[in-house]
Amino acid sequence: MTTYMIKDIGLADSGLRKIIWAQGFMPTLKLIGEEFDRTKPLKGLKIGACLHVTKETANLAIVLSRAGAEVFLAGSNPLSTQDDVAAALVKYYNIRVFAWRGESDKEYEEMIRKVIESEPDIVIDDGGDLIVLLHEEYPEIAKNILGGSEETTTGVIRERALEREKKLLFPVIATNDAKIKRMVDNKFGTGQSAIDGILRATSVLMAGKTVVVAGYGYVGKGIAQRARGLGAKVVVTEVDPIKALEAHYDGFQVMSMDKAAEIGDIFITATGNIDVIRREHIMKMKSGAILCNAGHFNVEINLRDLEALSVRKERINYCTEKYYLRNGRHIYLLGEGRLVNLVCAEGHPSEVMNISFSLQALVAKYIVENHQHLENKVYNVPPSIERNVAAYTLRAIGIQIDTLTPRQREYLERWK
Repeated sequence: MTTYMIKDIGLADSGLRKIIWAQGFMPTLKLIGEEFDRTKPLKGLKIGACLHVTKETANLAIVLSRAGAEVFLAGSNPLSTQDDVAAALVKYYNIRVFAWRGESDKEYEEMIRKVIESEPDIVIDDGGDLIVLLHEEYPEIAKNILGGSEETTTGVIRERALEREKKLLFPVIATNDAKIKRMVDNKFGTGQSAIDGILRATSVLMAGKTVVVAGYGYVGKGIAQRARGLGAKVVVTEVDPIKALEAHYDGFQVMSMDKAAEIGDIFITATGNIDVIRREHIMKMKSGAILCNAGHFNVEINLRDLEALSVRKERINYCTEKYYLRNGRHIYLLGEGRLVNLVCAEGHPSEVMNISFSLQALVAKYIVENHQHLENKVYNVPPSIERNVAAYTLRAIGIQIDTLTPRQREYLERWK
């Protein structure tokens, strides 16, 4: 089997500096790594991962390796790999990496196949592409997998669909659905990093702009709050009446995308669904509107509609394309409609991924210890793992909290 497939091993020293920098902001994962170094809970196992190859992911891969695992890593987005980090993982940490920035769709799938061909014992996915390909084309390998974990809302949706159809071949832990992950990663992480991606790509002033956020889940909430904090007028579009009402009471304008299309300056999709922005919306947008996506796949903005409505397009910078529409207006698209925070910036801050990847590390250990008792279902993260990660993190950043007195504990347990 090919040992690795990356862009340039000569970039390794730059990547090493990034990995060490991120490590300084990931104290919880560092504590887990020190424990794993002593106990080796993953000794002799292979872990196959499909994740964004960033300096934060590198620290997770290193911790899993310190636990005794052989780690095989592919990128979960053709445009999110940090090539110098990939090189450093290969050169300095013996991680098998199959990823580079700018993969074609064919190359992207080939990289995931390399991970599958390692015949992993545990898989860690971000978006479901690894797990779905295993089920579609490698069922014999899938049947021998102890378990997997999923990092994203999109991936969990796909894996729950496999479970409903009774086609899931191994247990999957929905790491994405952990309360602490949704709160910190989805809300605060994407809220900041999506805005960061937009600003890096465009340098626009957010103050005074009308920002349309499609979807008011944890990701949408974070983006809406950060945009408002920068002085933007925020409009939320939703299909869920409860979430729409919450957005209204949070002080945001709520309306249909059909109406929002006429007034928006910046559009950010965060639904996990397809065709959120499509032909009829694009035709109503003002000239100079900026479109971008914070959902996992590049399907929320209908790119075929955008192409069909355009007479030509022009590359403005590394992350921005200008589409000249047939009606004489022009629209800007960021990051090819892919994850704006990872394509146009560097993804979540290290402190955010410290929590998400601490969950992933402990979930991997949990699968090893409990796989014989797990059915082929999608499970939530055990509450004890969430509490441990929260407690470790509070301790690492120097925050002390109260504990219940015996009398308080007794009061909470009685019925009168």
